[in-house]
Amino acid sequence: MTTSVVRAVIADDERLMREQLRARLAEVWPQLQIVAEARNGDEAVALVGEHRPDIAFLDIRMPGKTGVEAAREIGDACHVVFITAYSEYAVEAFEQGAVDYVLKPAERDRLELTVARLRKRLGSKPADLSALLERLAARLDGPGGAAGVATPAAEQYLQWIQASMGQQLRMIPVSEILFFTSDEKYTRVQTEGYEALIRKPIKELVEELDPKQFWQIHRATVVNVRAIAGVTRDFRGRQLVQLKNHPERLEVSRNYTHLFKQM
Repeated sequence: MTTSVVRAVIADDERLMREQLRARLAEVWPQLQIVAEARNGDEAVALVGEHRPDIAFLDIRMPGKTGVEAAREIGDACHVVFITAYSEYAVEAFEQGAVDYVLKPAERDRLELTVARLRKRLGSKPADLSALLERLAARLDGPGGAAGVATPAAEQYLQWIQASMGQQLRMIPVSEILFFTSDEKYTRVQTEGYEALIRKPIKELVEELDPKQFWQIHRATVVNVRAIAGVTRDFRGRQLVQLKNHPERLEVSRNYTHLFKQM
């Protein structure tokens, strides 16, 4: 293990994922310096060439170059850790241990194991990943591969939200969220037990959430269908969504009344 400063680059097309990984790494490896962040594989290759980090954390599925293609270009310039939402890649492709992986969202315990492995490898030449990258590339390009449109439907949508609660950042499973509602600046995330805030507007959320699970019922409101207890009308004739285990009622605007045809 080297005693010099260890430097890293993070590459992920999801800003929230980059922020979450950075925060988790600061917890488990405070001495690590994140020198740059990339939004795609092309930026990752360029930033590794510019900053010469010891480690590159690469999302497997990114626009432009994938993490696998970026790793191929990076070669032995630094150690590589893959970030993936696809556990099947982790189980099969990384079993030889030549390179480590982090499953999204990065959990502290698993990241501590990754850091321990990296510390042991620092000071030695990065492993030859040619065979591993070929296997990964074949899987990414094949049926249902993570590089294409044919990925499993559930993996295409948001699985978690990183939100602010005071001075704390919280990882919230999307399945636990009752509804989202926006004002001009923030979007409120409501669960049964608490509320939190994010800066992502409703318009973007609608594109990233599973439409079978989340319905937009107002320009500023998206509700989890599984959280709906019923729909009533008030004295003005407006439809109001009643929620399970939460007292708030959500107004349905005229543009979305067709969602509740029986009313």
